[in-house]
Amino acid sequence: MTDSTTIYHNPRCSKSRAAMELLSDKGIEANVVKYLDTPPDSDAISEILDMLGLEPRELMRKGEQAYKDNNLADESLTREQLIDAMVNNPILIERPIVIKDGKAAIGRPIENIIDIL
Repeated sequence: MTDSTTIYHNPRCSKSRAAMELLSDKGIEANVVKYLDTPPDSDAISEILDMLGLEPRELMRKGEQAYKDNNLADESLTREQLIDAMVNNPILIERPIVIKDGKAAIGRPIENIIDIL
């Protein structure tokens, strides 16, 4: 995931659309991953977490029904179990995520993305 730009994008999300516009304004052609249609696998999520310096729960949208339905607030769940939950329920993944040259940022706020471009 280096030497190029990738965005994990949800077209229905205003922050994600704003990130796409930012990349376009900067003339950056990104590899667009519509992660709800093509979820990242566990290795990709683990790599993203490492680039972000986050633990799995910090990348999750805790307000989503899938978070509650899968009891993901349970502190006994392992890193692998939480990552598997994101693979199986990609709606849980915070968005947008932009990766450029081995660095990643969550576009909330959008200024986070500017810092890695």
